[in-house]
Amino acid sequence: MWIVLALITAPWRHVVLYLSLWTWIPALVLFTTGIRLYVRSGKHFSGKQLRGEPELNRGEFEQRLITTGIRAYIRHPIYLGHLCEMLAWSIGTGLAVCYGLTLFAIVTGAVMIRMEDDELERRFGEAYRDYRAAVPAVLPRLSI
Repeated sequence: MWIVLALITAPWRHVVLYLSLWTWIPALVLFTTGIRLYVRSGKHFSGKQLRGEPELNRGEFEQRLITTGIRAYIRHPIYLGHLCEMLAWSIGTGLAVCYGLTLFAIVTGAVMIRMEDDELERRFGEAYRDYRAAVPAVLPRLSI
């Protein structure tokens, strides 16, 4: 997939929408946020869970719904981490191809989140429906 995307986007790899060193300031904030999200996402998940092994080999792993830690605020923190990293590259570089790939990731990520939510609902039933109703998918609620 990476090779195909590289070939498709190659003609636009030098198209710069803007050039500014100042754009690396918000990019740095987004990079840091993405890394913090990745770290916090792994706190209550094992490496096997992060890789999706329980989904692939259901009989070999304990199936449990994690709703604590960062997952008490957002259901899919890794997707938000990916979004932060991609936005950081887009904003920092000003490259049209980065913005295009970020848009592609948003669209495909929305589809993947929907599929993952459906699969988790089948696996955990009412407990996941309650969790899904209470906790936003990617963008945390900003309560005052």
